[in-house]
Amino acid sequence: MPMTLEGACRCGAVRFRCESHTPQPYQRCYCSICRKTAGGGGYAINLAARAETLRVEAADDAIGVYRAEIRDDDGACKTSTGERSFCSRCATALWLFSPDWPELVHPFASAIDSDLPAPAASVHLMLDFKPAWVVPQVGPDDDCFDRYPAESIADWHRRRAVWVD
Repeated sequence: MPMTLEGACRCGAVRFRCESHTPQPYQRCYCSICRKTAGGGGYAINLAARAETLRVEAADDAIGVYRAEIRDDDGACKTSTGERSFCSRCATALWLFSPDWPELVHPFASAIDSDLPAPAASVHLMLDFKPAWVVPQVGPDDDCFDRYPAESIADWHRRRAVWVD
């Protein structure tokens, strides 16, 4: 049975829950979007959950959505398909949803109140975008990527036998 993730914003105006087969908070994203909208320590940690299980209790107008502009290497700019939901009252980053992957929702680990399992290793990604002041705390079994790793969140959990049925 998947793990139930329960989360909330800082002020309590938004509470949510969802079911996850992949609850290990192992992936540290250093991109400027995650770092500036949800980061701490120069990175943000996203989880993965089944989108159809997302249940939200929120005060009126308590949820805002931000879609970032992404600049390509050639300088062209486009709007991300990722919809970053946040509390409009206290600015807590809650979850990310993209219609490109409609079966998934990505809660920010920082918004989860459930006890999450501690990962044995981390993946540091989008390191091309980390600021100079950030010194990644890379463990002996960690992997580092300038951009995205080829391995999905689901595959990472399965390979390490931490997939929750």
